[in-house]
Amino acid sequence: MNISQQGSIAVNQLGYRTLDSKIAVLPGQGGRFQVVNQENGEVVWQSETKPAAPDAASGQTVSRGDFTAWEQPGTYRIEPEDGFASYPFVISDNIYADAHRALLKAFYFFRCGMDLEESYAGPWMHAACHRTPAVVHGEQSRQVNAWGGWHDAGDYGKYIVPGAKAIADLLLAFELYPEAFEQPLPLPETDNKMPDVLHECRYELEWMMRMQEKESGGVFHKLTTLKFPGGDVMPEDDTAELYLSPISGTATGCFAGAMAMASRIYATYDKAFAANCLQAAQRAWAWLEEHPNPPGFRNPAEIATGEYGDEQDADERYWAAAELYRTTGEERYHEAFLSLAGSNAFDKYELGWADMGGYGTFAYLMSDREEDAIVAEDLKGGLLQRADELAAVSDTDGFGISLKPEQYIWGSNMLVMNHAMLMLIAGRLSGYEDYERRVHEHVHYIFGANVMGMSYVSGYGSKSIQHPHHRPSEGDGVDEPVPGLLSGGPNQGLQDDYAREHLAGRAPAASFADIMDSYATNEVTIYWNSPAVLVLSHFIG
Repeated sequence: MNISQQGSIAVNQLGYRTLDSKIAVLPGQGGRFQVVNQENGEVVWQSETKPAAPDAASGQTVSRGDFTAWEQPGTYRIEPEDGFASYPFVISDNIYADAHRALLKAFYFFRCGMDLEESYAGPWMHAACHRTPAVVHGEQSRQVNAWGGWHDAGDYGKYIVPGAKAIADLLLAFELYPEAFEQPLPLPETDNKMPDVLHECRYELEWMMRMQEKESGGVFHKLTTLKFPGGDVMPEDDTAELYLSPISGTATGCFAGAMAMASRIYATYDKAFAANCLQAAQRAWAWLEEHPNPPGFRNPAEIATGEYGDEQDADERYWAAAELYRTTGEERYHEAFLSLAGSNAFDKYELGWADMGGYGTFAYLMSDREEDAIVAEDLKGGLLQRADELAAVSDTDGFGISLKPEQYIWGSNMLVMNHAMLMLIAGRLSGYEDYERRVHEHVHYIFGANVMGMSYVSGYGSKSIQHPHHRPSEGDGVDEPVPGLLSGGPNQGLQDDYAREHLAGRAPAASFADIMDSYATNEVTIYWNSPAVLVLSHFIG
C-alpha cells in the first residue's frame, strides 16, 4: 500500500451499510481493483472498474469501482493494481447514527444567549452571549429584547429567512422519520417525553417569536451588529451594539410558514406552545394580507452583515399558505395557495432560503386536506420531473451526484443535500424506490467520495475538515473544530481573497480550501446542516 497516496481513491470514509450500493471512484483509466481487509491485509474481493470517462466537474478522468456485492461486515480499504489505497471504511448496518446525531447536535453549538456547559458542550463550552436588547434600526430610542435562537453561520448574526429553512428541514425530518430521533442527544432540555430535535427547534422558534412586532404582526428581517467581529472572536466577546433590521415580506412569510408547521407538529407534545405558534403564524399572515407588495429587503446602508436579500416574497407566501391550510383546513388559505400556485414568479421545487417554493409544494402534496386535483397532479408531476432530472445528472457525474459544473456555488453542499432531500420525498410520494440509489451517492460525497478526498463534515472521516470558517472553532483554543458541521464545499465563484489567490483556474468541484480564511468555500451554516440531518434520517433505524 502506498501510504503517501492514501485517499486518492475516493470512498465514503464512514463506510457503507451492508446492502447499500458501494462505489469507489478511482482517478485515471481504472482497471482491476480489490477490497482489502484493513486488519490483516487479506484481499477479500476483486473486480474491474467501469470504463473511464472524463468528469467535467472535477476536471479529472475517473473510473468507478462497484463493490456492492461485498456485504461482509468489517473494516476495509480499496486498492487498485498500482498499490495506492483509499482511506479505510467500515461495512456495517450502523454507519450513520453517530454522524446524524452530530449534525443535529451542531444546532446546540450554534445557540445564542445561553451558557454552553461542559456537560453538554465538552471542550467547546463557552459563556452566554448577545443578551442585550437590540435597537430597532432607524428608531434609536426603541429596543427589543430578542435574545436566543441560533447563530446563522460562521458569524454571530441571526436571520429569520435561513432560520426558517433550517426549521422546515428539521421538522420535515422528524415528520418523515420519527424513529431516527428516538435516542436523546442529550440537551439541557432533554426530558424523555419530547424528542430532542423538537427541543432544539423550539429554542429557535421562541427566538423567532421575539422577532415578531407585537403591534403589526410583521417580522424583523434579522438581528446583528453593524459589522462582523474578527475571525477569532468568541461569541461572548462580541459585545458591539445589536440592531434589528426592518420588517420584510420574506421574513414574515417564512415566519408564518415555519410557525404553522410547528403548530401542527408540537400539538402532540405541548398544546399551549402549538397554539402560540399558530396564533403567531396567523398574525404574520394578516400582515402579509395588509402588505400585498412590500419592497424587497436590502441592508440599511450602515449595516454590513449578511443580507439575505430578496426582491419578491411570492414563494414565502406560497409556503405559508400551504402550511396554514394543512394545519387549519381553512379555505381562505387554500384559496391563497391556489392563486400563488398559478404564479410564475418563483420555482415551486427549490429548497433554498432564496426560494422556499419547494416547501409549499411538499406541504400541499403531503397534506390530508382536500386538494384541488388538477393543481396537485400538476405539482406532483413537476416534482417527479425535477427528481428525474437530478437523477439523470447523477448518472453522468463521475462522483454520482446531481450538480452540474455551474452549480458549484457558495454552499454547493447545501445543493447536494437539497437535491438528495427532493429525490427522497419524490420517491416517497411516488413509490419509486430507485431514487434512493442516487441519494446514497450524495451521502457518500459529503463524507469523502469527492475529488478532494475529504469529508466535508467536521469530526467524521479519516480526512475531515479541520479549519471551517466558524468563529467559535477558531477562537476557542481547542485544536479540533466543533464536530458535526457541514462545510459549504467547492465554489468556483472565488468570492474571498484566499480563493481568488489560490483557487483560480481549478475545476469547479476542486475549488475548495480547508482554511478559515476561505469563507466562500469553507463556511458552515444552520441551513447547510439541516438538509443533511433530513437525508441521513432516512438511513437511521
